[in-house]
Amino acid sequence: MIVSFPGILATDTHHPRNSALYHLSKQLLQKYHKEVRPVYNWTKATTVYLDLLVHAILDVDAENQILKTSVWYREVWNDEFLSWNSSMFDEVREISLPLSAIWAPDIVINEFVDIERSPDLPYVYVNSSGTIENSKPIRVVSACSLETYAFPFDVQNCSLTFNSILHTVEDVDLAFLRSPEDIKHDKKAYLNDSEWELLSVSSAYSILQSSTGEFARIQFNVVMRRHPLVYVVKLLIPSIFLMLVDLGSFYLPVNCRARIVFKTTVLVGYTVFRVNMSNQVPRSAGSTPLIGYFFMVCMAFLVLSLAKSIVLVRLLHSERHGGQDQPFLCFRGDTNADVPRVEPRAQGAAVTESSLYGEHLAQSGTLKEVWAQLRSVSSYLQTQEQTDQQEVEWLALLCRFDQLLFRSYLFMLGLYAITLCSLWALWGGV
Repeated sequence: MIVSFPGILATDTHHPRNSALYHLSKQLLQKYHKEVRPVYNWTKATTVYLDLLVHAILDVDAENQILKTSVWYREVWNDEFLSWNSSMFDEVREISLPLSAIWAPDIVINEFVDIERSPDLPYVYVNSSGTIENSKPIRVVSACSLETYAFPFDVQNCSLTFNSILHTVEDVDLAFLRSPEDIKHDKKAYLNDSEWELLSVSSAYSILQSSTGEFARIQFNVVMRRHPLVYVVKLLIPSIFLMLVDLGSFYLPVNCRARIVFKTTVLVGYTVFRVNMSNQVPRSAGSTPLIGYFFMVCMAFLVLSLAKSIVLVRLLHSERHGGQDQPFLCFRGDTNADVPRVEPRAQGAAVTESSLYGEHLAQSGTLKEVWAQLRSVSSYLQTQEQTDQQEVEWLALLCRFDQLLFRSYLFMLGLYAITLCSLWALWGGV
């Protein structure tokens, strides 16, 4: 029927009630009860098929033991109340229905520590045999036991476990939509532009025994490893250079005061580097990165070496200046200061009687003074010799201690380098 209006030519469109989709959806949902599990035989379990694709690894929080991932989740099950003969409905073999209007399995992720964040997708597809497919992206915030011991060559394994909250395995069973081998090596949806590289997603089916019954569950293990190159450049290589500089300070003389200044400067460098490293190394209450242990040991060696140098300089200073008022009297003043002098008047009267006696007294006083000065010089030289001998003994003792520190430091640096190379090799072999 064609209806004409002035300037307008319109055709009579079909009413929605004449649509095959309308009649089909009305017939399917008219007497549908979403509160009832969709099986005619209540002893038959509803099998839910699960599939998981990891889209991105958003964040790995080692301090709070939290993993944030973006996944694409699919679940498929059969609803016996939503099947139809497609030939009776204009060959319609698939229809979209509101998810809120039909029964859906209560499948959750056990490791969830935050609310599920996903786009609101209100519809699901239902085919003529009653198979329903519900696909949606989910931003998962889950708990994970993160180990940072091998940082930055660490490999993490976090699990996502799916199971029904209420229904036991007699009511709701779980199965894989794809084979576990296909799920494990499927990385086509992963965005490999973050700090973490996805290695595999292994999966396993198991039965959980509890006091309320047996529950079917499927566990997906997300295995990932960190890209270490940025940390090798920013942390590991500078730390090795700093340790080599500190190691070179052992070639300075043991009793050199410049060595204290040099080691103090290196200690300041260690402190600044430690502050910078603490901002980049993941903090975890359960484990400490291995490079942190090595760095603290090398810093302890530096402090021991610095303390040894300070003690040595202090001892040498005390021994050299403990007897600084030494009696070099033979080089001080007039040596005839204590010689008895004769007045000019008496000298003229008794020149013949006392000339020999005065000369004898003068010679006797000079000899006594010279003898006293010689004994003083001899005593000083003996004291100086003892001081030098003690200095040599201290130097020998501290030199042996310095050699021990040097060898221990060298061994620790070699062990540090070998450990890092081994961790890198193990990281590459995963």
